[in-house]
Amino acid sequence: MIRRLLLIGVAAIALAACRPGDETPSIDVTVVVDGNTLNLSLTRIVSVDQLLASAQIELDPLDRVSHPLVAQIEANMMITIRRVREEEVCEQREIAFQRLARPKEGVPAGGQRVGQTGRPGLEEACYRVRLEDDEEVERVLIEDPVIVQAPIDEIIYIGVTASVTPVAIAGRLSYINNSSAWTIEGNTVNKRQLTTGHNLDSLVFHQHEAGAWLIFSSETDATDDFFNELWLVATEGESEPQRLTPTDVLFAAWRPRASNAIAYSTGERSASSPGWKALNNLWLMTVDLESGRTLTIQEAVPESSGGLFGWWGMHYAWSPLGNQLAWTRPDGFGLVDFERRRLTALADYAVFNRTTGWVWLSSLSWSHDGQLLASVVHGSPQADEPAETSPIFDVTITSADGRFAAQFESAAGMWAAPAFSPSNGDNGGGFLAWLRAREPQNSMNSEYDLMVADRDGSNERRLFPPPGADGMRKHDHGLAPKDFAWSPDARHIAAVNRGELWLIDVQTAEAHQLTFDGGSSNPVWTR
Repeated sequence: MIRRLLLIGVAAIALAACRPGDETPSIDVTVVVDGNTLNLSLTRIVSVDQLLASAQIELDPLDRVSHPLVAQIEANMMITIRRVREEEVCEQREIAFQRLARPKEGVPAGGQRVGQTGRPGLEEACYRVRLEDDEEVERVLIEDPVIVQAPIDEIIYIGVTASVTPVAIAGRLSYINNSSAWTIEGNTVNKRQLTTGHNLDSLVFHQHEAGAWLIFSSETDATDDFFNELWLVATEGESEPQRLTPTDVLFAAWRPRASNAIAYSTGERSASSPGWKALNNLWLMTVDLESGRTLTIQEAVPESSGGLFGWWGMHYAWSPLGNQLAWTRPDGFGLVDFERRRLTALADYAVFNRTTGWVWLSSLSWSHDGQLLASVVHGSPQADEPAETSPIFDVTITSADGRFAAQFESAAGMWAAPAFSPSNGDNGGGFLAWLRAREPQNSMNSEYDLMVADRDGSNERRLFPPPGADGMRKHDHGLAPKDFAWSPDARHIAAVNRGELWLIDVQTAEAHQLTFDGGSSNPVWTR
């Protein structure tokens, strides 16, 4: 620390002692420092630096002196010293939250409801502050402010004023809207919310083939040991959802031809993205539909690494007869051998490897007779690029017995998601619907068109969106989110386009918008 010399009045310093009897002219100098004024009288000329040293006034490297230190003093000179220091100062300031108005299904037309209370955030900014004689003269931001606590926007939900065109539909169509389960039965105007207070994560959303029951996965708090729970809800009446036993569920689906049987696969919570680590197992259980209580449970496939990128997880699809279960993972697909408790492969290909927060899986769809599987296969490189970065994704049809595999469409796109239609007796062997990329070489980010053709590939036509309209885009990159679903009579397709649910007539391509708040996803449709 610098010694501060606080002298008031006249300083008697012996820069040049006066000999007795001599009258040497004095040189008067004033020094202003540390808030004090020092009046000094000298008998000889010295430099400013020598003057300050003799007066025991020490300088810091940043201190400012009114005169150069090498300058010689003069009579009546006033030397001013300003003490300069720098320090780092960090300050927190409030970040205002935004007030957002959003349309939402379930809010009465013209009405409003608070969906989320707003809360200001905090940010911290650090500065290098320069002070002269304890007065701030300069402030410089060291780096960009850091968000200490992000603001929470205030969300006000407003009722949707658009009306739905009444169209008769077969069976029951259910979907997720703003993290809640909704259902439509009989006519498009009969929309009803099935869940409140549950935050559906879209990993599981599957409707029983009879349409009376729905299973879904709901997110838990970050403090819980598991990342989601499995729930059961009746699609008719006003009954409350029942929690099922499994947690950390990555896949679950009703088994066809069985009233209360469910297959499921689990993972475990992970601190890294996407928030889980798959165990690549498979369990079969039966439940009491009224209480949700587990009746039986057995392991069908033991835990495994799941191959390359196995941490992401596998997905499964039951055959319409419920006697076979297909699986898909990043490097191929095949069937579950229940007798030997293992997986058998029908196709393998290079994992699609790009720097993303998700892993690509092929979708799987069974033909109504359980003989064929429609899928997307990661195609071979076009040039000398590595196989795992090939941009080509083909739609293929594979027999369940593995005897043949045929390419249905080349370079359809990674989100093509081909789906066989049910059979209603009028459409012969049935139809196949799929999404076709408008930019096949960039299908990960491309817009898509919904296509349909007879099962043998004939009579191909585009159904949706209409000519001139923007194409469909992929927004949910979860394990197996659905973008469209066939009606049980194969007369309609329900498709999600930019967060809205649409109903498309397969014969006429006439489309009707069913939701208007941008929050819809994962349509499922059964009788």
